[in-house]
Amino acid sequence: MSEDSAAKHRAKQTLRNLVLSLIACLGLVLAIVLIVPRDDSNRIQPVDYKAAAAAASSASGQQILAPELPQGWWANRTNWVANPTDNVAYWKVGFVGPKNQWIGMTQAFDTNPTWIALLSKNHVPNTESKIGYESWAKWALAEGSEGEKTLWILELDGNAVALTGSATEAEFGALAATIETELSR
Repeated sequence: MSEDSAAKHRAKQTLRNLVLSLIACLGLVLAIVLIVPRDDSNRIQPVDYKAAAAAASSASGQQILAPELPQGWWANRTNWVANPTDNVAYWKVGFVGPKNQWIGMTQAFDTNPTWIALLSKNHVPNTESKIGYESWAKWALAEGSEGEKTLWILELDGNAVALTGSATEAEFGALAATIETELSR
């Protein structure tokens, strides 16, 4: 074998070894991906928002809302804040729908115009809304702004209920109806 042909053979062998090494690495990665178990379950567990609302109601002396949810909806978080820095105590609940849409409900006590203005920052009145519930002020996210797509605010005797989220207007309307029913009790 000549020196020139031996060099060519070694050069080919290096390329061949590189390709075989690459195939072996890809096969190993594929095997690891297929073998390692993955937990695809929802890591956010439902919370008993009605029990949390009852506890917040007894602690605050306020009527805390715990509306009935449509089929397939569940609560993923609750929070009662009695002494915030702006002196507007509030109750928050996050609701998740069957298609991962969500609505956050905030019930605030002794609100003021500044609180409402800060809540509706980056929103404009929603003049496109065709759904009823005229007692609710409907807001849409201003073009080019960041924040929740939809905002509905119901003001009652110095208190307010706000709904924000990614759900459809019909879903907002369904939750608004249950809130109005509960408030009328």
